[in-house]
Parts: sequence; structure tokens; C-alpha cells
Amino acid sequence: MALTIINSIASWILKKRIHQMELFLKYPNEVQEELLFSLLRTAEPTIIGQKYEFSSIRSYKTFAERVPVSTYEELEPLIERTRKGEQNVFWNTPIKWFAKSSGTTNAKSKFIPVSSEALEDCHYKASKDLLCLYLNNNENSQLFTGKSLRLGGSKQLYEDNNTFFGDLSAILIDNMPFWAEFSSTPSNKVSLMSEWESKIQAIIQETVMENVTSFAGVPSWMLVLLNRVLEETGKNNLVELWPNVEVYFHGGVSFEPYREQYKRLLPKEDFRYYEIYNASEGFFAIQDLNNSNDLLLMLDYGIFYEFIPMDAFGTPEQKVIRLSEVELNKNYAVVITTNSGLWRYLIGDTVRFTSLNPYRIKVTGRTKHHINVFGEELMVENTDKAIAKACQETNSEVIDYTVAPIFMKGREKGAHEWMIEFRRKPENIELFRKKLDEALQTVNSDYEAKRYNNMTLNPLVLNVARTNLFYDWLKEQDKLGGQHKIPRLSNSREYLDRLKALQYIQIE
Repeated sequence: MALTIINSIASWILKKRIHQMELFLKYPNEVQEELLFSLLRTAEPTIIGQKYEFSSIRSYKTFAERVPVSTYEELEPLIERTRKGEQNVFWNTPIKWFAKSSGTTNAKSKFIPVSSEALEDCHYKASKDLLCLYLNNNENSQLFTGKSLRLGGSKQLYEDNNTFFGDLSAILIDNMPFWAEFSSTPSNKVSLMSEWESKIQAIIQETVMENVTSFAGVPSWMLVLLNRVLEETGKNNLVELWPNVEVYFHGGVSFEPYREQYKRLLPKEDFRYYEIYNASEGFFAIQDLNNSNDLLLMLDYGIFYEFIPMDAFGTPEQKVIRLSEVELNKNYAVVITTNSGLWRYLIGDTVRFTSLNPYRIKVTGRTKHHINVFGEELMVENTDKAIAKACQETNSEVIDYTVAPIFMKGREKGAHEWMIEFRRKPENIELFRKKLDEALQTVNSDYEAKRYNNMTLNPLVLNVARTNLFYDWLKEQDKLGGQHKIPRLSNSREYLDRLKALQYIQIE
């Protein structure tokens, strides 16, 4: 009875936010412009504000002409000054937190500044909005009668010059309000454990006796945990263990390659999947409808958005546009200006707009994670869809994959080479390879044109990875768990060649 009352009160409080969202839904471009000038006025006294004379910027046009688009490498000197204790460099309130983010593509770590405003007005606000939207769409939810099983990063926080750095999830856990821990499992202590294998075991021990009503985490790593839970408990599926589980909040990587595996683990007709789009730099978008593949771009989190059309990205013709100028179904690189002092920062993600009223998007990949060696413009969104289709048609399941080009040599044509690790291998690998190639041609017309009669590209080459190949590759780089991801696509052979080298080596 008490839990039911708590559930009703929490739902009522969270759903009040819907009325505030209506403002940016009705006036999206006006809200964004007002936000930009609020950020500029706030940062006027900073070093970067004085350098670009923020005090005299009165239009978006002036802002775009005066402040350059920057990568992390270009902002790093200013960030390092703040990490060493200097303040008022790019934001006017103290920056004490830095989200350490290297992804899987850089040996060198990035330290993304996280202000107190970003914690409260972006990350925590988004977490509440996610619940608000879900509860608004599911009136009979009993979410708060149980706990959320969360799977975050695997790094504790470290202190340096009176500043702190670690995974974003560790920063969020360290600063979260008490009620958030009360409604979550495992405990903060277990959530922040560094050693992945020990952490998995500790999570299982803490959670199997809880009344879990939701999951939250990256699909690839959550799948590892949930399969281990079944192994440990001997249950046939997760509903047997947690009968009240009702939703999985996921993000970080595309859900498409894993969707069928989750359906098998969670055979419950009314089970929901809700996607989010967040990163160390901010929280950007949330699925706002049941059974949707689109994400609502959240416009009042202290983040001003700009976009670069990918068809001209990195060329002399490259141009930056604001939200009001985007078009449907075009790929854009995302540029953000934030309440942590990232000014016109190129985050490296690509998105496609599926709706302009309201603004809804799909994440299509990374600016560095695509293949365009032969003019095929292959995006992660394409390969994820093709993998899912090939798996469905051959009754197989994939754990991870990566793709690289086979470069032309003399008269030899090029091709794409795949490394795929299966959870359930197809009975006929050659049939799977053929179905995958056909699916790619269906979802990408440029790839189809290059494959026509093997004109430019030969049929794709498929390597079947040994068990735990990708796990061992991440382990070799100390990147197990949490937010680390496999780079799906690359214009170079760096990742694929290392994976092929590891194919016949077992990592202890």
C-alpha cells in the first residue's frame, strides 16, 4: 500500500513537467535563440567571452561569424587550464567535474567539463523528463513500486588539483539526490566498482532479490549482465525473476542489432523500450512516444544546437546551420554550445531529422565512424539495420561487429570486410553473408550503385569472430564495461586488422 502511494505521488510530481515542455514544443526556435543569448550573457566575463567579445554579440549571425567551430583538440588547452585550477576560463561558475571520455577510438583521454548547471539543468533534468514522458504515456505504470537496475561506468572518481574526473555515470552517481539512490539498484558502492568481472558478480548478488521494475544502461553491456543473471539463477527468462519489470531505458549504441535478443529475454507483451541520446557533453534527446524509433530533441537543457550537412562535411563548402534551417532525412554533424562552456563544439555524432514539428531525430552514427572510401557513404544506421534484417532472415544473433574497407589494388576492385561475433551463428554463413549484402543495398542506394554488377565494389567479405574476440579487444585497451563501445565503421583498417591479429590469441 505504501509503495503504491509513493508510486502515485512520484508520478504526479514528474508529470507536472509536461506543461513546461509545451513551451519549447510550441516555440522551438525562439526558445533556442533565447537560450543562446542567455549563455552568451552569462559567459561575458570569462576569458573566452572577452576574447570573442560576447558582450557585443546581438545576433546569431554575429555569433556564427565570430566564434569558430571547435574540436576537443582545439579546446584542450583551455580545458587543461581549468583542470589545473584556473577558473572563469570558458564558464563563469566553478568547473570542478570532468567527464573522462576516450571512447574506443582514442588512446588519449578527453576531459569534458561538467558544470553544476549542466548537472542540474541538463543531466538530472533529463533523467526526470525521461520518467515524466514514460509515465505520461503509460498511466498504469507501477515503476516506483520497485527499483531500476542501472549499469553505468566502471571508473571511480579521481582528484587532481582540487578537480575531479571519471566516467560521467560516476559523476552523476556521486552527485545524485538521495531519492535517486533509494529507487536504484545496485548500491552506489557497487555501481562505482572498477574491475568489470567483480562488478558484474556484485551486481547480480545485490539485484536478484530486488523487485526490479526497469533497466537502464547501454544495450551491449546490459545484455552481458542479463545473460549472466540467467546463468546464475537458472531462470528461463527475466520475467520469471522480475515479474514486475516493465521498461528498459537504453542509449549509447543502436538497439537494432540487439532487439530480438531482448525480446527473447523479456517475453512480455506490454514490455516497453525507451531510447535516450546522451553523452559526456550533455543530454540531447528522449523517446517521447511508446513504440517509437524517434527521439524528441530537448531544447531547454542549456544546450544550443547547430548542424553541419554531412554531404559537405570537412570540405571547403562546409556550412553550419541552426535548428530552424534543418531538413528532413538529411545527415548532419551535431555542433553544441553548452552551459558547461563548450562553445560551438563538434561532438562527433551524426543525426537525421524525422520530424520538424516537433523536432525529432535518429542518431545515425559518428563523423569518424562511417565508410566513404568508394563514394558509398555507409553510416552506422545502415549497417545496424542490415545486420538486424540478416539475423532475422537466418535465425541468428550478433554480439558485436566492425567493418573496414578493402582498398583497391591495381585492377582489383574494393570491398567491405566485416568481423562479426555471433551469439547464435547462422546455419549457413554464406547465406548470411549474401543476405547482409542484399540488406545493405536495400538501405543504402549509394552502396547499391557501387555494388551493381560488382562495378566498383566486390561482394563483402565476412570473418566470423571467435568467442569473446571483441571483449578481449576492449580488455586489452582497459575499456571493459560502462560507456565503452566498439567502433562499427572506419575508413581505415586499424581496428579490423588488430581484431584479426587477436582472432587466434586468447587474452588472459
